[in-house]
Amino acid sequence: MSQEQAQPSTELSRIDFSDSKFAHRRKMRMLKDKAATGGIAVGGVAVIIAIVLIFFYLLAEVAPLFEGASMERKADYSIPQQEAGKTLFLTMEEQAEIGLRITDQGQAVFFSTSDGSVVENVALDVPEGVEVTGFTASQSASGLLALALSDGTALLFRHKYKITYPNDQRHIAPFIEYPYGSEAIVVDAMGQPLTQLTLRDDERALLVAGVNKAGAIRAVRFNKEEDFLTEEVVLEEQVLDFPPLPKATTGVALSIDQRWLYALDDANGLTVFTLADEPELHSQLELSSGAKVTDMTFLLGGISLLVGDAAGELSQWFLVRDEQQGWRLEFIRDFDSLSGSVSHIEPEHRRKGFVAVDDQGQLAIYNTTARRTVYTETIADQGVRGIGISPRANALLVEDEQGQMHYWRIENEHPEISWSSLWQKVWYESYPEPDYIWQSSASTNDFEPKMSLMPLTFGTLKAAFYAMLLAAPLAICGAIYTAHFMAPSMRRKIKPLVELMEALPTVILGFLAGLWLAPFVETHLPGIFSLLILTPIGILLMSYIWAQLPPRIRHTVPEGWVAALLIPVVLLVGWFSVSMSGPMEQVFFDGDMRSWLGDSLGVSFDQRNAMVVGLAMGFAVIPTIFSIAEDAIFSVPKHLSNGSLALGATPWQTLTRVVLLTASPGIFSALMIGFGRAVGETMIVLMATGNTPIMDWNIFEGMRTLAANIAVEMPESEVGSTHFRVLFLAALVLFMFTFAVNTAAEIVRQRLRKRYGSL
Repeated sequence: MSQEQAQPSTELSRIDFSDSKFAHRRKMRMLKDKAATGGIAVGGVAVIIAIVLIFFYLLAEVAPLFEGASMERKADYSIPQQEAGKTLFLTMEEQAEIGLRITDQGQAVFFSTSDGSVVENVALDVPEGVEVTGFTASQSASGLLALALSDGTALLFRHKYKITYPNDQRHIAPFIEYPYGSEAIVVDAMGQPLTQLTLRDDERALLVAGVNKAGAIRAVRFNKEEDFLTEEVVLEEQVLDFPPLPKATTGVALSIDQRWLYALDDANGLTVFTLADEPELHSQLELSSGAKVTDMTFLLGGISLLVGDAAGELSQWFLVRDEQQGWRLEFIRDFDSLSGSVSHIEPEHRRKGFVAVDDQGQLAIYNTTARRTVYTETIADQGVRGIGISPRANALLVEDEQGQMHYWRIENEHPEISWSSLWQKVWYESYPEPDYIWQSSASTNDFEPKMSLMPLTFGTLKAAFYAMLLAAPLAICGAIYTAHFMAPSMRRKIKPLVELMEALPTVILGFLAGLWLAPFVETHLPGIFSLLILTPIGILLMSYIWAQLPPRIRHTVPEGWVAALLIPVVLLVGWFSVSMSGPMEQVFFDGDMRSWLGDSLGVSFDQRNAMVVGLAMGFAVIPTIFSIAEDAIFSVPKHLSNGSLALGATPWQTLTRVVLLTASPGIFSALMIGFGRAVGETMIVLMATGNTPIMDWNIFEGMRTLAANIAVEMPESEVGSTHFRVLFLAALVLFMFTFAVNTAAEIVRQRLRKRYGSL
């Protein structure tokens, strides 16, 4: 051994590891190791704590949705101005500070709800010698009321309130106005007393209908015409003649659009009239085959009819359009029964809920959409004479049989939410059948919120499915080839390039998908399908041709670089497919594939659809799956594959029976992480779909996902509202779904690792 060769070992033997310099280095290394270990541990624990805090924050926002309602009695006092007569109607103004009692002596008594003190007592313009025989109220928001009089007329008036703030104190001044004049409107030209009355008022017409003492229906319509010169509204009177009915009518109700009139007789028979130019008999049916119907009124919006009977049964009915039979009145749902006979049904002013009271003093609050009994309470020892609910449904006035008035406060924030309204089919007003619908808001107060999470959950899974359908095969196959067959020098270029795709912002992908890809797919639909079919055929054909070439030609390409030859093949197939799209559409689809899909197959086509989402979101998910799967396959120990090859296995057998099995935990993790990325994606599905919350697997239809819905509607929702909290519930569902998928994926991964880890 030469002196130069021996010198390193001599220098190594002279190193003194006990030297203070090396001891300091060892100490610093240990400190760095401990700091790194502690930092990683703290970071991991912090991530877990953050996730737990997010979960509990979402839970705190969602929990109020499922809290029950409550009622608290705030005041008891004698009926205000009891000498003014018997109460026909009870209500309150917006703040629930001033109550209104309409009496059978034609008095409007305004009083304080807190102590019953009279604020104002207004004598209505009832003609001398005429008695009040009935009462009705129009839509709650309008405040329009009417008294039925003994001479066959009706007096229309409105209760209103002027709010001022003297000395920064709110003062509410009630008053009565007569929008159609202080003279009563003639409903029964024969002058018979009206026992029942109903009215509807809108921009087109005023319609007043009643039942006279003989049980006949009388009605008059005032069509509103605006004078061109003076811009004053002129009323044109039109008397409506109803055909006689075999039984006396005991109750009438008008739909809000003035198209339908419902007449109830004393045998529970309901007759439906259409109100066009002249009333026409539409249909007749029986509301109850058992107990007598004791009350009938419209739910908010004037579409649904609420019916209560002497057995305490409550039901909801509304008109349903049938393509063969036209409109028909359909039983929709019933509710939990009361103990006694239903005496009063009072609908809420701004929600699809109502309050019902029986003759034994039991009160129940219901919500129709959720088919839910929100609250029950015994409010009187006997029956009650009348109830009135505030516009915000947070206060209730009750007049009992002992001549006492009771003022209750109600806490009932989210009655629309139940398991059935979120996850089951609901029969919404004006829909032909029960369905899953998401439509959280509208421009009118009588709107029925439709907050089914099923269309959003379905859309989330649909978008993820089509994205994974494109991304999973390409990413996994690309990872297999890159890690197992590709030349190292080529791998060093391809892998970073694919991973660089992940850095592209999804908002850019969504922008391109919505503004460029969606129109391109629509105009080149045959070419897109041809591309999906011809690309694998072209690759297989190129592989076959390459295999048939002489070895001296094939060996000119270095091993592991053969895949580069497929690039021009893919580009050529793509160019050919797109360029032939127009001629193929002319030959096979009469020049319009969209119309052919609809006419021949009955498949609807939306420009921003699941195919566009699959292409765009699949492009975004590919780098995630590819990177993790490629690392898992490349990390398989070489001695396993070399041993397999040494024992005579082919490279393909080695791949399928050794490499993929060993790397299966990592590949499965890649798929699950990619699936989670697709489920939580927001911007691509927000910009590349029509955001229509429908349940249809059709690849040419759009969808709305949970994440996109939160992004779209959260800025518009009122903080603390039902809509606001349901959006948080959607976020919680997405969170729990991702957690469940990841947990299941981890369990499967651990089992795969345990099974194939010994290879």
